[in-house]
Amino acid sequence: MSNIVDPLVGRIASRIHTERERRGWTLAQLAEASGVSRAMINRIERGESSPTAVVLGKLSAAFQLSIASLLALAEDGDAAPGPDGAAGASRRTGTAEWRDPATGYRRRQITGPDFPAEVAEIRLPAGARVPYPAAAFAFVRQVVWVLDGRLTFHDGDECHELGPGDTIELGDPAERVFANTTGAECRYAVILARGARP
Repeated sequence: MSNIVDPLVGRIASRIHTERERRGWTLAQLAEASGVSRAMINRIERGESSPTAVVLGKLSAAFQLSIASLLALAEDGDAAPGPDGAAGASRRTGTAEWRDPATGYRRRQITGPDFPAEVAEIRLPAGARVPYPAAAFAFVRQVVWVLDGRLTFHDGDECHELGPGDTIELGDPAERVFANTTGAECRYAVILARGARP
C-alpha cells in the first residue's frame, strides 16, 4: 500500500476547514448542517480520508457553495496569467483532477476561482451512480453537456437519457443523480453561473 498522499486531498481538507472556520462553526455544527458525521468531517479535515462525491455534495450544500466552487477554491491548477494579468493558460497535464474514492468518478476543474463561470469536466465510469441533495443546487444556475457516452440523469422525479451533444439546463433545486448505466465511460461538462458566496 502506498503512503503517498494526493496533494489535492490535502487542499480539499484545508478548504473545508477554512470554510467551516469562516462561519465560526464547530465540527458538530457542520455535521448537523450537512448530515455528515462529525468523525468523518474530522478525518477529512485532517487529510486522513478523501471525501466521496456524495459527502462533498452534502458539505458544499451546508456551506451554500456549489461542489465546483469548493473544488475550484481547493485546486491550484497550472494557470499562467498573461502580460496584463487578465488572460491565463492551463495545461491539461498540470491541472489537478479529483477522484471519488467510492465510484471512480473523476472531476477536473477547467476554470479558476476568479473566472465568472465554473466549468468542470467529469468522467463517470461504467456503472457509476452519484446522487446529490437538492441543497447542493440551491445557489447556482447549471448546464450539463454530454461530450461522450451516455448519461442517465435523474432530476427530482424526472429521468433524462442524454447522449453526445445533448444538454440539460437545471431549474429549481431538486435531488439529482448522475448515473452511467452503460458499459463505457461517460464524459460530460458541467457549466455553472457563479453566485455571490455567503
